[in-house]
Amino acid sequence: MYKFALLGCGRISKNHIEALSTLKEEGKAEFVACCDIVQEKADSVASQIGCTPYYSYSHMLNDGKFDAVSICTPSGLHPDHVIMAAQAGKHSISEKPAGTSLESVDAAIDACDAAQVLYLVIKQNRFNKTIQLLRKALEAGRFGQLYMISSNVFWTRPQEYYDQAKWRGTWEFDGGCLSNQAAHYVDMVQWMGGAVEDVSAFSSTLARRIEAEDTIVVNLKFRSGALGSINVTTLTYPKNLEGSLTILGEKGTVRIGGVAMNKVETWQFADNSPMDKAICEADTNPKSVYGFGHLDYYRHVVDVFDGKVEPLVTGREARKTVEIIEAAYEG
Repeated sequence: MYKFALLGCGRISKNHIEALSTLKEEGKAEFVACCDIVQEKADSVASQIGCTPYYSYSHMLNDGKFDAVSICTPSGLHPDHVIMAAQAGKHSISEKPAGTSLESVDAAIDACDAAQVLYLVIKQNRFNKTIQLLRKALEAGRFGQLYMISSNVFWTRPQEYYDQAKWRGTWEFDGGCLSNQAAHYVDMVQWMGGAVEDVSAFSSTLARRIEAEDTIVVNLKFRSGALGSINVTTLTYPKNLEGSLTILGEKGTVRIGGVAMNKVETWQFADNSPMDKAICEADTNPKSVYGFGHLDYYRHVVDVFDGKVEPLVTGREARKTVEIIEAAYEG
Protein backbone atom coordinates (compact mmCIF):
# COMPACT_ATOMS: atom_id res chain seq x y z
CA MET A 1 0.00 0.00 0.00
CA TYR A 2 1.70 3.17 -1.21
CA LYS A 3 1.22 6.20 0.99
CA PHE A 4 0.54 9.64 -0.48
CA ALA A 5 0.26 13.13 0.95
CA LEU A 6 -2.09 15.70 -0.60
CA LEU A 7 -0.85 19.28 -0.89
CA GLY A 8 -3.68 21.70 -1.64
CA CYS A 9 -7.29 20.89 -0.76
CA GLY A 10 -9.06 23.03 -3.34
CA ARG A 11 -11.13 22.46 -6.48
CA ILE A 12 -9.11 19.71 -8.19
CA SER A 13 -8.25 17.78 -5.01
CA LYS A 14 -11.65 16.06 -5.15
CA ASN A 15 -10.55 14.05 -8.19
CA HIS A 16 -7.40 12.91 -6.42
CA ILE A 17 -9.33 11.95 -3.31
CA GLU A 18 -11.87 9.93 -5.30
CA ALA A 19 -9.12 8.12 -7.22
CA LEU A 20 -7.15 7.13 -4.14
CA SER A 21 -10.30 6.15 -2.26
CA THR A 22 -10.84 3.51 -4.93
CA LEU A 23 -7.21 2.41 -4.80
CA LYS A 24 -7.40 2.20 -1.01
CA GLU A 25 -10.29 -0.24 -1.34
CA GLU A 26 -8.08 -2.27 -3.66
CA GLY A 27 -5.20 -2.20 -1.18
CA LYS A 28 -2.87 -0.28 -3.50
CA ALA A 29 -2.58 3.33 -2.31
CA GLU A 30 -4.02 5.84 0.15
CA PHE A 31 -3.70 9.40 1.40
CA VAL A 32 -2.25 9.46 4.90
CA ALA A 33 -1.79 13.24 5.12
CA CYS A 34 -3.22 16.43 3.63
CA CYS A 35 -2.11 20.04 3.80
CA ASP A 36 -3.62 23.43 3.09
CA ILE A 37 -2.79 26.87 4.42
CA VAL A 38 -6.53 27.33 4.97
CA GLN A 39 -7.04 25.23 8.07
CA GLU A 40 -10.73 24.58 7.43
CA LYS A 41 -9.99 23.01 4.05
CA ALA A 42 -7.34 20.68 5.44
CA ASP A 43 -9.56 19.68 8.37
CA SER A 44 -12.49 18.99 6.06
CA VAL A 45 -10.47 16.69 3.79
CA ALA A 46 -8.82 14.98 6.76
CA SER A 47 -12.18 14.16 8.34
CA GLN A 48 -13.53 12.98 5.00
CA ILE A 49 -10.79 10.46 4.23
CA GLY A 50 -9.34 9.78 7.66
CA CYS A 51 -5.84 11.22 7.31
CA THR A 52 -3.65 13.63 9.28
CA PRO A 53 -4.20 17.33 8.52
CA TYR A 54 -1.33 19.82 8.24
CA TYR A 55 -1.29 23.56 7.72
CA SER A 56 2.41 23.81 6.87
CA TYR A 57 3.97 22.00 3.91
CA SER A 58 7.38 21.96 5.60
CA HIS A 59 5.86 20.40 8.70
CA MET A 60 4.17 17.70 6.64
CA LEU A 61 7.41 16.94 4.79
CA ASN A 62 9.35 16.79 8.04
CA ASP A 63 6.96 14.16 9.41
CA GLY A 64 7.62 12.21 6.23
CA LYS A 65 5.40 9.15 6.71
CA PHE A 66 4.57 8.83 3.00
CA ASP A 67 6.14 7.96 -0.35
CA ALA A 68 4.91 10.77 -2.61
CA VAL A 69 3.21 14.16 -2.61
CA SER A 70 0.24 14.91 -4.85
CA ILE A 71 0.61 18.62 -5.60
CA CYS A 72 -2.67 20.50 -6.19
CA THR A 73 -1.53 24.06 -5.50
CA PRO A 74 -1.61 27.11 -7.83
CA SER A 75 0.31 26.42 -11.05
CA GLY A 76 3.11 28.89 -10.37
CA LEU A 77 3.93 27.13 -7.10
CA HIS A 78 4.18 23.62 -8.55
CA PRO A 79 7.96 23.70 -9.24
CA ASP A 80 8.85 25.04 -5.77
CA HIS A 81 6.69 22.42 -4.12
CA VAL A 82 8.27 19.69 -6.26
CA ILE A 83 11.72 20.92 -5.22
CA MET A 84 10.78 20.85 -1.54
CA ALA A 85 9.46 17.30 -1.90
CA ALA A 86 12.63 16.21 -3.68
CA GLN A 87 14.80 17.69 -0.94
CA ALA A 88 12.78 15.64 1.55
CA GLY A 89 13.33 12.51 -0.54
CA LYS A 90 9.74 12.27 -1.74
CA HIS A 91 8.37 11.57 -5.21
CA SER A 92 6.12 14.25 -6.73
CA ILE A 93 2.81 13.87 -8.56
CA SER A 94 2.16 17.39 -9.86
CA GLU A 95 -1.07 18.72 -11.31
CA LYS A 96 -0.87 20.49 -14.66
CA PRO A 97 0.84 22.53 -15.85
CA ALA A 98 4.28 21.65 -14.52
CA GLY A 99 4.82 25.36 -13.93
CA THR A 100 4.40 28.82 -15.41
CA SER A 101 7.99 29.17 -16.65
CA LEU A 102 10.61 26.89 -18.19
CA GLU A 103 13.23 28.15 -15.76
CA SER A 104 11.25 27.01 -12.72
CA VAL A 105 10.33 23.65 -14.30
CA ASP A 106 13.96 23.00 -15.18
CA ALA A 107 14.94 23.73 -11.59
CA ALA A 108 12.40 21.16 -10.40
CA ILE A 109 13.69 18.58 -12.88
CA ASP A 110 17.27 19.15 -11.67
CA ALA A 111 16.22 18.83 -8.02
CA CYS A 112 14.45 15.51 -8.64
CA ASP A 113 17.42 14.21 -10.63
CA ALA A 114 19.77 15.13 -7.78
CA ALA A 115 17.56 13.48 -5.18
CA GLN A 116 16.88 10.46 -7.42
CA VAL A 117 13.13 10.74 -6.96
CA LEU A 118 10.35 10.62 -9.53
CA TYR A 119 8.81 13.78 -10.94
CA LEU A 120 5.47 12.92 -12.54
CA VAL A 121 2.91 15.33 -13.96
CA ILE A 122 -0.79 14.56 -14.24
CA LYS A 123 -2.08 14.42 -17.80
CA GLN A 124 -5.19 12.37 -17.13
CA ASN A 125 -6.70 12.96 -20.57
CA ARG A 126 -4.02 10.72 -22.05
CA PHE A 127 -5.89 7.92 -20.31
CA ASN A 128 -9.30 8.72 -21.86
CA LYS A 129 -10.53 5.66 -23.72
CA THR A 130 -11.11 7.83 -26.79
CA ILE A 131 -7.57 9.20 -26.68
CA GLN A 132 -6.05 5.77 -26.05
CA LEU A 133 -7.84 4.50 -29.15
CA LEU A 134 -6.68 7.49 -31.19
CA ARG A 135 -3.10 7.02 -30.04
CA LYS A 136 -3.27 3.35 -31.01
CA ALA A 137 -4.37 4.32 -34.53
CA LEU A 138 -1.61 6.93 -34.78
CA GLU A 139 1.11 4.51 -33.66
CA ALA A 140 -0.20 1.94 -36.15
CA GLY A 141 0.45 4.46 -38.95
CA ARG A 142 -3.17 4.56 -40.05
CA PHE A 143 -3.10 8.32 -40.74
CA GLY A 144 -0.16 8.14 -43.13
CA GLN A 145 1.38 11.59 -43.38
CA LEU A 146 -0.04 14.02 -40.84
CA TYR A 147 -1.40 17.26 -42.32
CA MET A 148 -3.09 19.13 -39.49
CA ILE A 149 -3.83 18.82 -35.77
CA SER A 150 -6.38 21.18 -34.25
CA SER A 151 -7.76 21.56 -30.74
CA ASN A 152 -10.63 23.72 -29.49
CA VAL A 153 -11.27 24.51 -25.84
CA PHE A 154 -14.48 26.52 -25.73
CA TRP A 155 -15.36 26.73 -22.04
CA THR A 156 -16.85 29.31 -19.71
CA ARG A 157 -15.38 30.74 -16.53
CA PRO A 158 -17.38 33.66 -15.08
CA GLN A 159 -15.72 36.52 -13.25
CA GLU A 160 -16.83 34.89 -10.00
CA TYR A 161 -14.52 31.96 -10.74
CA TYR A 162 -11.49 34.24 -10.91
CA ASP A 163 -12.61 36.24 -7.88
CA GLN A 164 -12.73 33.09 -5.72
CA ALA A 165 -8.93 32.98 -5.49
CA LYS A 166 -6.50 35.87 -5.91
CA TRP A 167 -3.96 33.74 -7.81
CA ARG A 168 -6.33 32.89 -10.66
CA GLY A 169 -5.61 34.72 -13.88
CA THR A 170 -2.28 36.12 -12.63
CA TRP A 171 0.89 35.69 -14.67
CA GLU A 172 2.97 34.57 -11.70
CA PHE A 173 0.74 31.83 -10.35
CA ASP A 174 -1.68 30.85 -13.11
CA GLY A 175 -1.36 32.31 -16.59
CA GLY A 176 -4.44 32.64 -18.72
CA CYS A 177 -6.80 30.20 -20.39
CA LEU A 178 -3.98 28.58 -22.40
CA SER A 179 -1.87 27.78 -19.36
CA ASN A 180 -4.72 26.81 -17.06
CA GLN A 181 -7.79 25.50 -18.89
CA ALA A 182 -5.99 24.30 -22.04
CA ALA A 183 -2.75 22.83 -20.66
CA HIS A 184 -4.04 19.29 -21.24
CA TYR A 185 -4.94 20.16 -24.82
CA VAL A 186 -1.53 21.67 -25.53
CA ASP A 187 -0.07 18.42 -24.23
CA MET A 188 -2.40 16.40 -26.44
CA VAL A 189 -1.51 18.33 -29.60
CA GLN A 190 2.24 17.95 -29.07
CA TRP A 191 1.90 14.29 -27.98
CA MET A 192 0.12 13.46 -31.21
CA GLY A 193 2.06 15.80 -33.50
CA GLY A 194 5.59 15.36 -32.19
CA ALA A 195 8.33 17.97 -32.03
CA VAL A 196 7.23 21.57 -32.58
CA GLU A 197 9.60 23.93 -34.37
CA ASP A 198 7.62 27.18 -34.54
CA VAL A 199 4.85 28.83 -32.49
CA SER A 200 2.90 32.06 -32.99
CA ALA A 201 -0.20 33.40 -31.26
CA PHE A 202 -2.74 36.17 -30.86
CA SER A 203 -4.32 36.67 -27.46
CA SER A 204 -6.62 39.11 -25.74
CA THR A 205 -8.34 39.79 -22.45
CA LEU A 206 -11.79 40.60 -23.72
CA ALA A 207 -14.19 40.29 -20.81
CA ARG A 208 -12.58 39.07 -17.57
CA ARG A 209 -10.81 41.31 -15.06
CA ILE A 210 -7.55 39.33 -14.95
CA GLU A 211 -3.89 39.96 -15.80
CA ALA A 212 -3.60 37.15 -18.35
CA GLU A 213 -5.68 36.30 -21.42
CA ASP A 214 -9.22 34.94 -21.52
CA THR A 215 -9.02 34.18 -25.27
CA ILE A 216 -6.13 32.97 -27.42
CA VAL A 217 -5.42 31.49 -30.86
CA VAL A 218 -2.14 29.56 -31.22
CA ASN A 219 -0.58 28.35 -34.47
CA LEU A 220 2.03 25.58 -34.57
CA LYS A 221 4.41 24.15 -37.14
CA PHE A 222 5.64 20.64 -36.42
CA ARG A 223 9.05 19.35 -37.40
CA SER A 224 7.25 16.80 -39.59
CA GLY A 225 5.83 19.65 -41.69
CA ALA A 226 2.30 19.31 -40.32
CA LEU A 227 0.50 22.39 -39.04
CA GLY A 228 -1.50 22.81 -35.87
CA SER A 229 -3.82 25.18 -34.05
CA ILE A 230 -5.11 25.56 -30.51
CA ASN A 231 -8.11 27.84 -29.95
CA VAL A 232 -9.06 28.62 -26.37
CA THR A 233 -11.54 30.85 -24.56
CA THR A 234 -13.26 31.00 -21.19
CA LEU A 235 -15.98 33.28 -22.57
CA THR A 236 -18.28 30.69 -24.17
CA TYR A 237 -21.96 31.49 -23.59
CA PRO A 238 -23.73 30.16 -21.60
CA LYS A 239 -21.76 27.02 -20.59
CA ASN A 240 -18.86 24.79 -21.59
CA LEU A 241 -19.30 23.85 -25.24
CA GLU A 242 -16.33 21.84 -26.49
CA GLY A 243 -12.98 20.31 -25.66
CA SER A 244 -11.89 18.67 -28.89
CA LEU A 245 -8.95 17.28 -30.83
CA THR A 246 -9.00 16.79 -34.61
CA ILE A 247 -6.31 15.04 -36.66
CA LEU A 248 -6.27 15.22 -40.45
CA GLY A 249 -3.91 12.89 -42.30
CA GLU A 250 -3.18 11.41 -45.70
CA LYS A 251 -5.29 8.31 -44.99
CA GLY A 252 -7.43 9.24 -42.02
CA THR A 253 -9.57 11.84 -40.27
CA VAL A 254 -10.50 11.65 -36.60
CA ARG A 255 -12.27 14.13 -34.36
CA ILE A 256 -12.53 13.49 -30.63
CA GLY A 257 -15.05 15.91 -29.14
CA GLY A 258 -17.50 16.30 -26.30
CA VAL A 259 -16.71 18.69 -23.46
CA ALA A 260 -13.45 16.92 -22.58
CA MET A 261 -12.28 14.77 -25.52
CA ASN A 262 -14.68 12.08 -24.37
CA LYS A 263 -16.60 11.29 -27.57
CA VAL A 264 -15.56 9.96 -30.97
CA GLU A 265 -17.37 12.25 -33.42
CA THR A 266 -15.52 11.32 -36.61
CA TRP A 267 -13.48 8.17 -37.28
CA GLN A 268 -12.60 7.55 -40.93
CA PHE A 269 -9.64 5.65 -42.35
CA ALA A 270 -8.72 4.31 -45.76
CA ASP A 271 -8.25 0.85 -44.26
CA ASN A 272 -10.29 -1.23 -41.84
CA SER A 273 -9.00 -2.47 -38.51
CA PRO A 274 -10.33 -4.51 -35.57
CA MET A 275 -9.79 -1.43 -33.41
CA ASP A 276 -12.67 0.28 -35.25
CA LYS A 277 -15.10 -1.92 -33.34
CA ALA A 278 -14.05 -0.23 -30.08
CA ILE A 279 -15.34 3.22 -31.08
CA CYS A 280 -18.72 2.98 -29.34
CA GLU A 281 -17.18 1.50 -26.20
CA ALA A 282 -14.69 4.38 -25.98
CA ASP A 283 -17.27 7.15 -25.55
CA THR A 284 -17.90 8.39 -22.01
CA ASN A 285 -20.08 11.07 -20.43
CA PRO A 286 -18.09 12.79 -17.67
CA LYS A 287 -19.78 15.00 -15.11
CA SER A 288 -17.11 17.67 -15.53
CA VAL A 289 -14.32 18.73 -17.90
CA TYR A 290 -11.86 16.85 -15.69
CA GLY A 291 -13.17 13.57 -17.09
CA PHE A 292 -12.53 10.14 -15.59
CA GLY A 293 -8.78 9.97 -16.09
CA HIS A 294 -7.44 10.53 -12.58
CA LEU A 295 -8.15 6.98 -11.42
CA ASP A 296 -6.46 5.46 -14.46
CA TYR A 297 -3.59 7.90 -14.00
CA TYR A 298 -3.04 6.81 -10.39
CA ARG A 299 -3.22 3.17 -11.44
CA HIS A 300 -0.40 4.04 -13.83
CA VAL A 301 1.56 5.67 -11.00
CA VAL A 302 1.23 2.53 -8.88
CA ASP A 303 2.48 0.45 -11.82
CA VAL A 304 5.44 2.85 -12.15
CA PHE A 305 6.23 2.47 -8.45
CA ASP A 306 5.98 -1.31 -8.84
CA GLY A 307 8.45 -1.16 -11.73
CA LYS A 308 5.95 -2.62 -14.19
CA VAL A 309 5.95 0.33 -16.65
CA GLU A 310 7.93 3.42 -17.51
CA PRO A 311 6.26 6.72 -16.53
CA LEU A 312 4.20 8.21 -19.36
CA VAL A 313 4.54 11.86 -18.32
CA THR A 314 7.71 12.82 -16.47
CA GLY A 315 8.77 16.36 -15.67
CA ARG A 316 10.77 16.38 -18.90
CA GLU A 317 7.77 15.27 -20.96
CA ALA A 318 5.52 17.84 -19.27
CA ARG A 319 8.17 20.50 -19.96
CA LYS A 320 7.22 20.33 -23.66
CA THR A 321 3.79 21.76 -22.86
CA VAL A 322 5.27 24.61 -20.82
CA GLU A 323 7.71 25.34 -23.65
CA ILE A 324 4.86 25.73 -26.16
CA ILE A 325 2.81 27.88 -23.75
CA GLU A 326 5.78 30.13 -23.02
CA ALA A 327 6.54 30.48 -26.74
CA ALA A 328 2.88 31.38 -27.41
CA TYR A 329 2.91 34.08 -24.75
CA GLU A 330 6.21 35.47 -26.00
CA GLY A 331 5.03 35.36 -29.61
